[in-house]
Amino acid sequence: MNWKTLATASFFAVLNVAAFSAHADDINQSQARTHLDIKKVISIVDNGGGNCGIVNARMTYLDSSGTQKVLDYSKFAECGNQGS
Repeated sequence: MNWKTLATASFFAVLNVAAFSAHADDINQSQARTHLDIKKVISIVDNGGGNCGIVNARMTYLDSSGTQKVLDYSKFAECGNQGS
C-alpha cells in the first residue's frame, strides 16, 4: 500500500467518524427535546401476546389540562421465562 492510498483511506475514515458523531449528536438533541405532559396514565396496552422482542404499545393519558391523549410507541415485550 503506498502513502497516497493510505492517506486517502485515513481521510475517508476521519470523515466517516465525524459524520457519525454529528448524527449521534442530532439524535441525542432530538430525544432531549421530547417532553410529554403526563398528569395521569389511564391505560397502557401492547400487542405482545406472549411474544418476546419488540412490540407495539399504546398509552392513553391525561395531560396537565385534563385533555385525554394517546401515544403509540414500540417497546420490548414483557415476556416471562421461556425456558424449562
